[in-house]
Amino acid sequence: MKLVRWCTPALPVVLTAAAALVAPAAVATPAVNVDSVVINQSTVDGVDYITRRITIQPGGSTGWHYHDGRVFGIVKEGTLTRTMADCKDVVDPAGAPVTEGSGPDHAHNGRNLGPVPVVLWVDYIQPAGTPLSVDVPPPPGCPI
Repeated sequence: MKLVRWCTPALPVVLTAAAALVAPAAVATPAVNVDSVVINQSTVDGVDYITRRITIQPGGSTGWHYHDGRVFGIVKEGTLTRTMADCKDVVDPAGAPVTEGSGPDHAHNGRNLGPVPVVLWVDYIQPAGTPLSVDVPPPPGCPI
């Protein structure tokens, strides 16, 4: 009986540890080698209008994320490679326009696979006070 009483309190800990090994939690992928500067910001009638310059260094990435509002921009320098929620890549060279839909169904990861920095000018139109992006884990089957 003493053995049973001694083991019983430890059982939930053992089961929890085993479950953690079997089913790892999904985690968001953080941005790497990305800098941004807010150029302009205004709020009108509950809507934020924000312009940013974003620089992604060679080998850098935005991490998987989505936006609560609409995003419009242009690739000023370098070549931006975006992996979209369907795991397909979209390659945008310098001068290309960039648009992104809103919500989790439009998750993506922007990467700089080239030898020079990617510079983007981006406009966000979104509900006032919401974050510019929401980090998410990569969709199943998509690269990190």
